Amino acid sequence: MKKENNSAHNHNRGSFSGRIGYVLAVAGSAVGLGNIWRFPYLAAKYGGGIFLLIYILLTASFGYVLIMSETALGRMTRKSPVGAFEHFGKTKSFKIGGWLNAVIPMLIVPYYSTIGGWVIKYLVEYFKGNVQAVAEDGYFGNFISDSWQAELWFLVFAALVFIIILGGVQNGVERMSKIMMPVLVVLAVVVTIYSVTRPGAVEGVKYFLIPNVKNFSWMTVVAAMGQMFYSLSIAMGILYTYGSYVRKDMDIERSTTQVEVFDTGIAILAGLMIIPAVFSFSGGNPETLQAGPSLMFITLPKVFASMGFGTATGIVFFILVLLAALTSAVSLMETSVSTFMDELHWSRKKCCGLMVVIMIVLGTASSMGYGLLDFIRIFGMNFLDFFDFMTNSVMMPLAALATCILILRVVGIDGMVKEIEQSSPFRRKKLYRVFIKYFAPICLIIILLSSIANVLGIISM
Repeated sequence: MKKENNSAHNHNRGSFSGRIGYVLAVAGSAVGLGNIWRFPYLAAKYGGGIFLLIYILLTASFGYVLIMSETALGRMTRKSPVGAFEHFGKTKSFKIGGWLNAVIPMLIVPYYSTIGGWVIKYLVEYFKGNVQAVAEDGYFGNFISDSWQAELWFLVFAALVFIIILGGVQNGVERMSKIMMPVLVVLAVVVTIYSVTRPGAVEGVKYFLIPNVKNFSWMTVVAAMGQMFYSLSIAMGILYTYGSYVRKDMDIERSTTQVEVFDTGIAILAGLMIIPAVFSFSGGNPETLQAGPSLMFITLPKVFASMGFGTATGIVFFILVLLAALTSAVSLMETSVSTFMDELHWSRKKCCGLMVVIMIVLGTASSMGYGLLDFIRIFGMNFLDFFDFMTNSVMMPLAALATCILILRVVGIDGMVKEIEQSSPFRRKKLYRVFIKYFAPICLIIILLSSIANVLGIISM
């Protein structure tokens, strides 16, 4: 036990009860809105089956290497990202890498909670039986431009997240994950079965599951790489934080494999829930799978309205989305709170209070960005879109690059291997060495440059 409590500061550090608690918490953070509305849309846009195949290959190689790295660094240092980077050197450049990983969840969770609020609003409407009303043209636009209503639902979602976080690691984060993740899987299977049995849905299933090389393009790889990144909670400080809560005898490699399988399974279920249903509704036109929010809040309500069990399907679907959004928001918030606890040496309650302030300021800007604050634009984007672009397309690739540099220049690949082999044989050691040294840095630079070029209009994604 002494080894675990290697500093006075760590004596009150939370921990997971075991591997299952950790795996479900990480899977919960990975399975979020990105899986449920981002993945099906990208899969439909970039070639269906061929996109899915490339996504799985990238997850099993590039994604695996980054999850292993961040978790092992967290366990090695017993710190959140800032402390983990500082552990290896006191220079300012080290601190920047840590803070880059730590600030990302603080910026994501407020705008993510705005979208979580939209989900609760739709769920309430389905419970009221307003299946036709939410499917009407202009309904979603009118709702999000009504700033006070959008703000109210954002605050409801944020309150749910804070209640869970105040419970701590085992009583809050782990307990919630153990309940919500199995429920989420069951609901996903139910909606999938219903979706793939709709008339005309088989074409959507074929398009999504059978790779067709004709549909391949370079952007298929870039889009799959970007999606894998967001989907697995890489470069958000989450895996450092959760890694710092696991015991030294936990098999990191086995846990990582389980997270990959769980996350990819949910992404495939999301594709099977959404793509066949929309194919059936649109007469086989993949163009109807609009980007992000418009898919979930505009296209799918139209699909549900055209079904016999539209109200019931809408209720089940939005409960599922709410669970996914909550598990991800909790992991983002836990990382932020953990960073403040480590750096400021404050109590959990006090750090939660600080996050309440950050959450309300940035979340209100996001929720009112389509209404009262619509006149404020940054690079032509409202607050929510700007926070999304900055975190996902710029900061996350840079944060992951910082982790690669930390391992290659300071910790050393041998140091990482030693940490991982403390608790288990390292089966994919060769793959790890090759990817962390060569492929990971190159892939990250490609994601960063292609995302920026896309926003500047140099390339279209």
